Amino acid sequence: MTTTALKPARLRVAPSPTGDPHVGTAYMSLFNLAYARQTGGQFILRIEDTDRVRYVADSERQIFDTLHWLGLDWDEGPDVGGPCGPYRQSERLDTYQPYVDQLIADGHAYYCWCSRERLQALREEQERSKTSNTGYDRLCYGKTREERAALPGFTDSPVVRMLIPDGLDLTFPDVIRGQLTAPPPDDQVILKADGFPTYHLAVVVDDHLMGITHVVRGEEWISSTPKHILLYQWLGWEPPAFAHMPLLRNQDRSKISKRKNPAARLAWFREQGYLPEALRNFLQLMGYPPVHGDDEVASFEDFVAAFDWAKINPVGPIFDLDKLTWLNGHYIRSLEPAELAQRITTHLVETGQWPSPPDPAAVDLLTRATPMIQERLTLLSEALPKLAFLYTADSDLVVADDALATLNADAPRVLAAAIDIVHQVPAGSFTAETLEAALRAGLVEGLELKARVAFGAVRTAIAGQKVSPPLFDSMAVLGQASCLARLRALAGRLATQG
Repeated sequence: MTTTALKPARLRVAPSPTGDPHVGTAYMSLFNLAYARQTGGQFILRIEDTDRVRYVADSERQIFDTLHWLGLDWDEGPDVGGPCGPYRQSERLDTYQPYVDQLIADGHAYYCWCSRERLQALREEQERSKTSNTGYDRLCYGKTREERAALPGFTDSPVVRMLIPDGLDLTFPDVIRGQLTAPPPDDQVILKADGFPTYHLAVVVDDHLMGITHVVRGEEWISSTPKHILLYQWLGWEPPAFAHMPLLRNQDRSKISKRKNPAARLAWFREQGYLPEALRNFLQLMGYPPVHGDDEVASFEDFVAAFDWAKINPVGPIFDLDKLTWLNGHYIRSLEPAELAQRITTHLVETGQWPSPPDPAAVDLLTRATPMIQERLTLLSEALPKLAFLYTADSDLVVADDALATLNADAPRVLAAAIDIVHQVPAGSFTAETLEAALRAGLVEGLELKARVAFGAVRTAIAGQKVSPPLFDSMAVLGQASCLARLRALAGRLATQG
């Protein structure tokens, strides 16, 4: 498919509210949205909640929240409405029944009264005998309720099955993969005993009534496509274009799943402190080449402008968290410090580490300290641990053992000199530049010590760690009184140990 003379397209993503949203929902949403925006069309969110056994009440809100967080906003959906609503399948049950009745009347579907126990026994027998004809054996086909009730394995609550014709054409064109051939299907259930349609019927009816022009979904649905096309034909409708995206893969090339990989949970990225723009950029690279040559950084707008189905690699992309973390660090460094501080604050509130609303003094301290750590951050979640010493009362600061172990015999005189120097710095000039000049002159030049030795002892006193954010910036943010208190505390400790 070329990107010239494009007609406005209508695309949808249709997650099921069966738990935490899967990262694949965002992956599919991104590509659907990109083509909708490129063609000046519409992107629709539909909630496919016909599986009442696995339904999770809070899952729909999580789908809304995570996709909105990623900036993958829809034009029509349950929360915003639209001309083709309702957009929850559970609210459309009356819509499906006439089409079920039509398929039965036309001889394309039939009632099946087989019990679960009978179907389970059938599957087990097929496995034992290793028969090539797996699937339903059509025991109920052509029988009335009374005729079927006279046979074993009967249930009074029937389902409705498609009657798959012999010689069904199993080939179909795919926008990404060209001509495909799927395995032969069995007589698929299209209406369950509880009156809810299965995915296979509901997706066809909904996509047609909502005017969907392109069905973009994972490659696991390739085998279902011939029976979907068959339903379109039986109902007298034009099928949409189908595009089957490659599945996201773990490092061992297995399908990424929430059971085996925490990163399969879409909310996990937010909890870890990834930026939405970084995750969007990363998902763009899943099966698609960089927009700008070898530069893997590209905005969603650039992705939309350059989007071409022909460039998608059908081989399942590896979900490389190292690359995502690198991208996240890039986007963090590109933010203005004040905005980054705001993002960190939001993250701390959302993860429950700070109250809502947060303490204004804590936010002010974070805003002043953020420039010190911005170049070293890869995740928002790293910020507070790096700055923990600033939020610790002077009397509660714990000096790490490994930091103490680096101090040598010069440490007591270094700390004594540092106390005098810091005390003499005018309060109005307590800046990183002033402190560096004064301490360098007094400790490195005055005591004739290497900077590592001189400043290492001061760093240990100020932060309690061997490694910390830039020392002089930290001291300026901490303030003169706290710096003196910490320097004196470590000096006193060394004196009692000596």
